[in-house]
Amino acid sequence: MELSYDELRRIYRLEKNTSKLVDVDEDFYEALLVFIEEQKNEYLAGLKNFSSAKVRNFTNLKKMVGEIFSLREKKLLSRALVASRNGEEDSGKIATQEKKTFKELLIVLNKHRSFLDSAFESESKKDKNEKRSLVILKDVPAFVGPDMIEYGPFSVDESVSLPTKVAELLLSRKLAEEQK
Repeated sequence: MELSYDELRRIYRLEKNTSKLVDVDEDFYEALLVFIEEQKNEYLAGLKNFSSAKVRNFTNLKKMVGEIFSLREKKLLSRALVASRNGEEDSGKIATQEKKTFKELLIVLNKHRSFLDSAFESESKKDKNEKRSLVILKDVPAFVGPDMIEYGPFSVDESVSLPTKVAELLLSRKLAEEQK
């Protein structure tokens, strides 16, 4: 892939105007480094010849590349967040460098997300193992317990076996009593 100012301007415009990552070749960053090196050489030659146009071009290039990079970083992070939540790991048509970053972000985000998942999982496993037998004293409509599972509806005099936290909730509201 060979880059030009026109191609970079096109990518920049698209990055600014869309929420999705613009498709680029896998060797985009390698080509960008080559292009920047060429422009840097022209810039240095322009300094020797007092060419303000070449100095201005290089300054604009630096600014534009910085913004492209920043926009792509944000979009890459968003894509990794979505992938972490829904399990779809499609990194799309992005540069090799960004694929590596995407995978690393995904590892970090999945590890972070597993912390929350394990917090709920351990509670629910513990509650499932520890059950209490109750007799329902009043009609209880269906409800979602602290473990995010739906319970009920329950009728008066119904005998039920519920996780400890759910049982304690019904006992504290005098909707049930311990079964004898």
